[in-house]
Amino acid sequence: MLVIIGTIRLPPGRLDAARPVMERMVRASRAEDGCLEYCYAQDVLDAGLVRITEVWRDRAALDAHFRTPHIADWRSSWPALGIGERNLVLYEAGEPMPT
Repeated sequence: MLVIIGTIRLPPGRLDAARPVMERMVRASRAEDGCLEYCYAQDVLDAGLVRITEVWRDRAALDAHFRTPHIADWRSSWPALGIGERNLVLYEAGEPMPT
């Protein structure tokens, strides 16, 4: 299982414009084979910070995700939305364990 945790930053005034674009990205990603979780969340203390969490079944699923039209559309929207800072980290994880 692969886990991606990170953030993107955009001007707080662009959040309303970004929401429908992010919603399309999340919905399309969640529908992909091998996507176990895909979430964008606005930080409650930092209006321009969006936290990203992704969980993928395996590398093949993640590689297929990187080739989708919706990720190309998402990335092409960054300049207009003012998305500049991006910090994502990929982790390899074992099977989930109850806490």
